[in-house]
Amino acid sequence: MQPLDLQVIEQALSWASDGHPVWLCTVLSTYGSAPRSPGAMLVARGDGAQVGSLSGGCVEEEFLEGLARGDFPAPAQVVRYGETEDERQRLELPCGGSLQVLVEHRVPGADWIDHLTTLRYTLLGQHRRVRHIDLSSGALTLGADQGGEAARLLGERVEIRVGPVLRLLLAGVSPVARVCASFAVELGCEVIVCDPREDKQGVLAAGVEVRPVMPSEFIAEGGCHDTTAVVALTHDPRIDDLAMMEAVRTPAFYIGAMGSLRTSERRAERLRRIGGLSDQEIARIQMPIGLNLGSKTPAEIALAVMADVLRVYRGKSRDQL
Repeated sequence: MQPLDLQVIEQALSWASDGHPVWLCTVLSTYGSAPRSPGAMLVARGDGAQVGSLSGGCVEEEFLEGLARGDFPAPAQVVRYGETEDERQRLELPCGGSLQVLVEHRVPGADWIDHLTTLRYTLLGQHRRVRHIDLSSGALTLGADQGGEAARLLGERVEIRVGPVLRLLLAGVSPVARVCASFAVELGCEVIVCDPREDKQGVLAAGVEVRPVMPSEFIAEGGCHDTTAVVALTHDPRIDDLAMMEAVRTPAFYIGAMGSLRTSERRAERLRRIGGLSDQEIARIQMPIGLNLGSKTPAEIALAVMADVLRVYRGKSRDQL
C-alpha cells in the first residue's frame, strides 16, 4: 500500500499524462472535528473517478456533485463546506465541523506534468517544499520550505507544504515489529525494516520494504528525514543500541527503543559510556517506548508504539491525551 498523498499525486500524474483534465483538492483548514488534516488531498476527473480523501466521505460526495454541475471551472478557488447549520446537518459533518478546500482545475500540459512530477519526487525524497498558488490567475510555483503550517490562505494566495511521507523505520525484526509494520501500512506510512540476520527474514505485511542491512548502516547513509520514526523493538543491543546512536544524529521526529524502565536505564548508560551520547541526545529517545497502556501482547505493545508515534507526529503532549 502506498501512502495516500503519494497515490493522489501519482494518479493525477497518470491522468495528466493521458490527456485528462483533473481537479486537485487540498484541505486548507478545519474547524471543529474533522477526519482529515490540512494538507490532505483528493484528485478527481470530470467523470467522477477519484483517488484520495477530504473527510469521512460526506464532503467528497458534495464535491463530486458540484463537479458534475460544473461548479469548479476556475484554475484555483477556495470552497467552504459546513459553514451553515443546514449544510452541517446535510453533510453530517461531525461535531459541527467545517473545512476550507482549495480546488484546482488543471488541464494537461507540460508545465502541469512537470509540477506533478516534482511533487512526486518531493513525497519520495528527503526535503519539504511549498506550493504557492495564486487564486486570481491560478499560477503556481514551488519554493523552498521555510517551516510553518501545513496549508494557509493568505489573501489571494495559498501556500501548501508538501513533504516526505511519514516513514516508519523498524530497526530489526521481532514479533512486535511485525505487528507495527502491519499497523503502519494501514495508516498509510512508508515502512522500511532493516535487519541483517538471516534467521529473522520472514513474512511481513504487504507493502513493507525489507533491507538485509544493519539499521545503523541504513540510517548513517541518509535513511532518515524529518518525518521518519525510528523504532527499535528487538531487545538485541547490537541492533537497538547502534540504531539509537545513529538516529539521534538525524532529523528523525521520533526515536524509541523497547524495554522496561530498568532495561532503559542500562541502555542509557551504555549509550553514554560506549556511544558517547550526551544527555540531550539520550533525551530524544523514547525509553521505554510507547504509551503506557499496560500492554502485554505483541499486538498491544505495537498499538502503544504506533499511538505514541502518531502523538508526536501530530504535536500532542502526553497530558493532552
